[in-house]
Amino acid sequence: MRIFTIDAARVEEAHDLDALVAAGRPEHGYLWISCTRQELEIMQSQVQSALQALAGVQLVDLHVSDLLNQQLPSHYDYTSQYDVLVFRRLAASSADSDEAPPGLPATHLPARGGPPVLRRIDTSPVGFAVFDQLLLSVHPTDCAVRDAYAAKLLQSASAESRAAGARMPTGAVDLMLRIVNQMVDSYLGLRRQLSHQLDHWQTELINPRTRFNNWSAMLEARLSLHHLDEICEDQRTAMQDWIEAMKTWPEADTPGGQREHDLLQVRSRDVLEHIERVVHHVRRLEQSAETAVQMHFSAQSHRTNEIMRTLTALTAIFLPLNLIAGIFGMNFEFIPFLHRSNGFWIAVGAMLLIACTLVLVFSRKRYLERSSR
Repeated sequence: MRIFTIDAARVEEAHDLDALVAAGRPEHGYLWISCTRQELEIMQSQVQSALQALAGVQLVDLHVSDLLNQQLPSHYDYTSQYDVLVFRRLAASSADSDEAPPGLPATHLPARGGPPVLRRIDTSPVGFAVFDQLLLSVHPTDCAVRDAYAAKLLQSASAESRAAGARMPTGAVDLMLRIVNQMVDSYLGLRRQLSHQLDHWQTELINPRTRFNNWSAMLEARLSLHHLDEICEDQRTAMQDWIEAMKTWPEADTPGGQREHDLLQVRSRDVLEHIERVVHHVRRLEQSAETAVQMHFSAQSHRTNEIMRTLTALTAIFLPLNLIAGIFGMNFEFIPFLHRSNGFWIAVGAMLLIACTLVLVFSRKRYLERSSR
């Protein structure tokens, strides 16, 4: 568990929840309590007591179940005193996931097939409970997103970062939106690798000199893109619900409070716009993959038609020659040119003449022409 006390000028980290409760709510700034799902499950009563002491309210049992659920899709919910946002993020590796609770056997998901980039399309939910001056975030075990943003937050509090113009999160809502935005950026980074992989497959599918046989990986890619599309749709719905809920917030009493509220709305719309960009790109990749497969079969059909056209033309050239050979192979006693010394050469010359004439005719009709690559 990692605990941060944040205000406009400093960030302090602690690890003892009891000491934080004993110190009480900070006069200035807000708190960020970050724990894993296993820690929340084991220390549920302790966390609830801390929320009661620091925020004046405990989590509803249903929201606790949502935060502990590893299969929950992205969604938004609220009460009169706090908001709950569950947002699925990309799992960077097999270690960046939930472990089994103590006393229970570990469960292993089946390995995803296909190229390595497709194995990255594995997600795990991150839950946020947003209070007025407190943010509770529930992550998978060894969550890289939490650790990366915590390091960035501690660096932003340094004198050099403040001199360079780095802005600290103004409140629990702003902090939550920044973490969510960082999770969305991981999807934006993944789309470049997916585009590169699909472009490589498209080149192989369209190239007539290669024989594409990686259909299992292609099918896995289409299923993964469809799965990613569903994830992003849930994320977009959750953020749209969050933005609609923000519109119902009471008006701020001071110009500074109103400006802060406007900035939160702008940041929320920015996160939504990033999600929509990912959705648009994923759907474009799905269409590109489908188009590449259709173009592949069209090219194969065109190649088959060309081969059949060439074979038909060659068959038509040799049919008259077979006819002449068949005539002279009849068992009749009297056949023209059969007993002449130059009869063989006359028949061969006639065959060559007929063959050359048919080749010339078929070439003019472009029956023997190869299509340009």
